[in-house]
Amino acid sequence: MAKGQKDFLLSLVRDGREMTFGQQLKLSVLLAVPAILAQVSSVMMQYIDTAMVGRLGAGPSASIGLVTTCTWLFSGFTMAVATGFSVQVAHLCGAKDFAGARRVLRQGLVCTFGISLFFGLLGLGISPVLPRWLGGTAEINPDATAYFWIYSAFIPFGAVGYAANAMLQGSGNMKVPSILYIAMCVLDVILNYVFIYLYEMGVAGAALGTGLSELLTTAVSLWFVLCRSKELKITGEPGSFRPTRAVVSNAAGITGPMWLQNIIMRGAHVMSTLIVAPLGPISIAANAFAITAESFCYMPGYGLEEAATTLVGQSLGARRKDIARHFARITIWMGAIIMSLLAVVLFFFAPQLMALLSTDPDVVALGARVLRIEAFAETFYAVSIVAYGACVGAGQTKVPTFINFGCMWIIRIGLALLLTPRFGLVGYWIAMGIDLNIRGILFLWYIRGDGWMSKRFSNA
Repeated sequence: MAKGQKDFLLSLVRDGREMTFGQQLKLSVLLAVPAILAQVSSVMMQYIDTAMVGRLGAGPSASIGLVTTCTWLFSGFTMAVATGFSVQVAHLCGAKDFAGARRVLRQGLVCTFGISLFFGLLGLGISPVLPRWLGGTAEINPDATAYFWIYSAFIPFGAVGYAANAMLQGSGNMKVPSILYIAMCVLDVILNYVFIYLYEMGVAGAALGTGLSELLTTAVSLWFVLCRSKELKITGEPGSFRPTRAVVSNAAGITGPMWLQNIIMRGAHVMSTLIVAPLGPISIAANAFAITAESFCYMPGYGLEEAATTLVGQSLGARRKDIARHFARITIWMGAIIMSLLAVVLFFFAPQLMALLSTDPDVVALGARVLRIEAFAETFYAVSIVAYGACVGAGQTKVPTFINFGCMWIIRIGLALLLTPRFGLVGYWIAMGIDLNIRGILFLWYIRGDGWMSKRFSNA
C-alpha cells in the first residue's frame, strides 16, 4: 500500500501535476522513514563495533578511535564520487528519462569502483605509518594499523555498494537500500562476534567482520539494481559501461566541491584527532565513544538528508522549482523537530548511552559530560544536515562547501586550539557545539531563496 502511494505521489511530481501540502508531507515521510531506518541500522553497526571492542578495554578502543577520522576521510571521497552520479539519476528519473538514468548508472558504477580502488590501495600503503602520523602511542599503534589496513582492503567493494544504493534512492526506491543496510547490520553482529571473540582477533576482527558484511550486501545491491529495479535494471538492454564526457563532467561538477568539502571537513576531523590525542587514551576513547553515541541523535537528520536529495533532485528534473523549495523546507523542519526531541533524550540519558559502549567508568563519565554539551547543538545541526542534502539534490555543492569550511576551520578548530589545552576534551566539544549552531543558521539563511536551485546539467 505504501509503495503504491509513493509511486502515485512521485508521478505527481514527474508529471507536473498540482500537489497539496498534505501530499508533499506524505511523500516526504514515505521516503524519509526507510532512509531513517537505514541510518538506524548504520548507527547500530557503529554501536556494535564500538561496544564489542569496548569490552576489550580502553587501549583497543583508542586504537580504533585514533584512525576513525581517516576512515571518514577515505569514505567521504568515495561517497562523493557516487553522489555525482546518483544526483543525475534523480534528475533523469524526475524527467522520466529512465534510459538516460540507466546510462548514468552504468558509468557511475565503473567510475566509483576505479576511483575507490585507488583509495583502497593508498590506504593499504599508508596503514603501517598512519597511527604514528596521528600521534598514537606504542600501546595502541599496532591495533590501529591492523584495523586501517583491513578497512582499506574493503574500500572498493563498500563504495560500489554505496553507489548502487544511492542510485536506487535517486530513482525513488528507499525501501530496498534500507533492507540491505539492516541486513548488513545483522551480518556485522554475527561476523564481529565470530572474528573478535571466537577467533580472538580483537580489533582486527572488528574490521574484518564489518568488511565482509559490506562485501556480501554489495553483491545483493548490485544484483537488485542491475536486474530487478523497475527504473534502473539493464537486463536485456544494450548499453556501454564506458564513461562519457558529458556524464563524467556532470558528476565532476558535483563531486569536485564535495571532495573539497571532504578534505575540509575530514581534514578538520584529523586535526581534531591531533588536538585530542595528547590528552591520553581515556580522552581518545571517550571522544570516539561520544561521537558514536551522538549518532543516536543525528541519524534521523541523515535519513532526511537522503530524502531531501531525492525529492529535490526529482522535482528539479521535472522542472518544478516550487515543489523542490517546498520539499526542502518540509524535510528541514522535520529534521529540526525530530533531532530536538532526541537531544532531550541525549541530555538525560547520556551516561546510559555511554555505558552501552564502554565498561571503563572514567570513559563513561567523560563521554556523558561532553554529550550533554552537544545536546544544545542538535537543532541547528539538523538544519545544516538536511539543507545540505537539499543542495546536493539541486547539484549545488559549492556554497555549502564554503559554509562548512568557515565553520569547521575558523570556528571549531580555532576555538578548539584555544579551549582544549585549558578544559581538555570538554573544551573541544564546546567548540564543536558553537560550530554546529552557527553552521545551521548559515544554511538556513542560504536556502531561504532560490539561488541554490540554479544548477543545470548538460545532456547525458
